[in-house]
Amino acid sequence: MTKRSYTCGLDAAIDVMGGKWKGLILFWLGEGPLRFGELRRTVSGISERILILQLRELEASGLVHREVHHQVPPKVEYSLTDFGHSLIAALGPLGQWGEDNMERLEALP
Repeated sequence: MTKRSYTCGLDAAIDVMGGKWKGLILFWLGEGPLRFGELRRTVSGISERILILQLRELEASGLVHREVHHQVPPKVEYSLTDFGHSLIAALGPLGQWGEDNMERLEALP
């Protein structure tokens, strides 16, 4: 595994949560733990394969915790770690900016 090198804090943050889906996954997990099926229904438009890949990456980054409940049928639940909650807190102002400017952004050509 190669050591990562960043030019600034924003570079590091975007690397760990970059792309369309990770931010949405983190947002919904910020509401509380979700099972895989619940998360798939909540994150509209994501395929099962991409959701699995994104969750694995978020888990490897230490942002998401995966808990397997040994029962029949097996139950897997995803939740944010403390590290993940700290990222959500940092993303709050960015999400608010998006809410405040959504109409303007949707009107762009």
